[in-house]
Amino acid sequence: MHALAALLISLPIVALAGQSQGAHRRHARQARTPGLARRGVTYTLEDDYSGQSFFDGWDFFTGQDPTSGQVTYLGQQDAASKGLAFVQSDGTIKVGVDSTTQLSSGQPRNSVRITSSKSYNSGLFIADFFSMPHGCSVWPAYWTVGPDWPNAGEIDIIEGVNLNTVNQITLHTGPTCTISNAVSAMTGHLVSPTCTSANGDNSGCAVTQNGNSSFGHGFNTQGGGVFAHKWDSQGIMVWFFPRGSIPSDITNGNPDPSSWGQPVANFPNNDSCDTPARFHDHNIVIDTTLCGDWAGGSFSNDGCPGTCADFVADPSNFKYAQWAISSVKVYQPSS
Repeated sequence: MHALAALLISLPIVALAGQSQGAHRRHARQARTPGLARRGVTYTLEDDYSGQSFFDGWDFFTGQDPTSGQVTYLGQQDAASKGLAFVQSDGTIKVGVDSTTQLSSGQPRNSVRITSSKSYNSGLFIADFFSMPHGCSVWPAYWTVGPDWPNAGEIDIIEGVNLNTVNQITLHTGPTCTISNAVSAMTGHLVSPTCTSANGDNSGCAVTQNGNSSFGHGFNTQGGGVFAHKWDSQGIMVWFFPRGSIPSDITNGNPDPSSWGQPVANFPNNDSCDTPARFHDHNIVIDTTLCGDWAGGSFSNDGCPGTCADFVADPSNFKYAQWAISSVKVYQPSS
């Protein structure tokens, strides 16, 4: 998610785009009318990341955080032994931040960042989370990214920092890609239209969700929910469904995006953004960093006390800095 994101794939892969975050980071076009997903497309499950075998499909990133976060990313063995990455007996996957170790101010806290071993060039991605990390200094993200950042693109599906209550969905690309409300049928709010990362501006084209159920404390108190994104020759669309409103076709394993209504975010493939050229060979990433370019930069403005470095030192601040994952599933069109 970062100018260092070239490093993201050379190692196993954190991400960001901001509620107007400033500078960080990590084919033939089809003529079409922007709007809802095509009808008549059926999907077949390609990969199911869930249950006791969940971590078999992921690599643990142990490099330096590319967004200047105050974290040390642990390998799988260390993360498991310290209770930061494991699967419960009921199949729930837990991935989180150390909440037991007292540190000195400025010292990095142990955390986890995982990257799918497999890469993708399209698909319908459905991720079911029971809860996500939240709180001051915390910067969680669920995203996909290609090699040679930003030229192969980045899709941030879940992202926010500190006490944010609204999820932000962001694309980052090489030249040239812009999004307009005029061509995007979506329920979210377009914060910034320029997806291209250039001249030190890595904000990306960002869309925020309406309401307070898509991120942080509000997301967790309702039992989480499902984030689905469809990436194909039409472009990229993202939906969010709170726990009590998940469509039956998703729970039944027969997803039908054409029945889901307008997406929260819609980034169509058109003359202003050739999405097949801008997005390819993506790995899936789930991580939690602390402080860093965005969470640290907006720490005081977001209503957090003291300094970010001091806040990270106290383990009691990270009781809720944990992902609880039901599954991440990848579908492809059946025909």
